[in-house]
Amino acid sequence: MKTIICFLCIIFSTLSYAQKEFQPAGSTIIETVDGDLDGDKIPEKVIIYNTKDTTEYGNIRELQILKKTNGKWTILEKSRNAILKSNDGGMMGDPYQSTEIKNGILEITQAGGSSWKWGYTDKYRFQDGHFELIGYSSSSGKPEEYFTDIDFNLSTGQLIFEKEVDNTKEYGTSKKETFIKKGLKINLQNRNLDKQRKIVLPKTKETVYL
Repeated sequence: MKTIICFLCIIFSTLSYAQKEFQPAGSTIIETVDGDLDGDKIPEKVIIYNTKDTTEYGNIRELQILKKTNGKWTILEKSRNAILKSNDGGMMGDPYQSTEIKNGILEITQAGGSSWKWGYTDKYRFQDGHFELIGYSSSSGKPEEYFTDIDFNLSTGQLIFEKEVDNTKEYGTSKKETFIKKGLKINLQNRNLDKQRKIVLPKTKETVYL
């Protein structure tokens, strides 16, 4: 029993050290997630920090992905752009929802709004030495008005757009379009920049914002 307790204490102290070693000064941890992201069967550690650095939209969040090599933790990648700021959710407040690792894919979900609501999930894969956005799915709208759903596979370029309209008098009929848009290179470093990326769909003329 003592051996097990000592072993668990060593693991806990190692993880705590990994967090404190790279933790931004004055920050607090929002969430920690473990999972294999680079295919080597060794779990990486993803940590989301709420930093002390502020903007007009609230506190900046920092995402760190730690990798353990030869018993030592190092930063595989970090970003202050992938996670929205603390007040970017509008009336709903903090937009951060969750971070998960599924089948080697890093999934980050965020949401916000007021009577009109929005939410989206980014999916990143580790390839070519960094984490690239390979999938984006979102839903936005308001009950009794309309809801828009987007499923964008950046690897294949296929973007599926659906707009289900309840208030047809004001917004017209429901729409659906599948469009191929290749060549977008989005990663943890250039995500959520000040200038929004937008795609105008050729058939419906609807605008998709990333």
